Amino acid sequence: MFTSSFWRFHLRRDPRLVSIALKTPEWFQGRRYPALAPRLDMLPMEEEEYRREYQAILDRLDPRQVYEDLGPDAVLLCWEPPGVFCHRRLAAEWLEERLGVKVPELPPHYHPNQKDLFV
Repeated sequence: MFTSSFWRFHLRRDPRLVSIALKTPEWFQGRRYPALAPRLDMLPMEEEEYRREYQAILDRLDPRQVYEDLGPDAVLLCWEPPGVFCHRRLAAEWLEERLGVKVPELPPHYHPNQKDLFV
């Protein structure tokens, strides 16, 4: 499982891609998992408050079920570019802490046609 931004996969069809954003781009053809999306009222919040509110969303979910629903090859997507605070990394850290799995951000050199992330 990995995280990334929609923009790395513009107009790509790939069953591994999963939107966890509140709003998904019109062009996006992948799966959606709204249980991991923030609420609309959270978007203007400062980071500290946002983290608290998003953690409350995560606390209502079963991490094992979320992982099984998404699958080990899922790429969790939202809008923010890599390195910018965003809920996809909070979701990734939650899965890592609760399940002991690794959920890194896709590396900068990754290309969507690449079969192996470590080539």
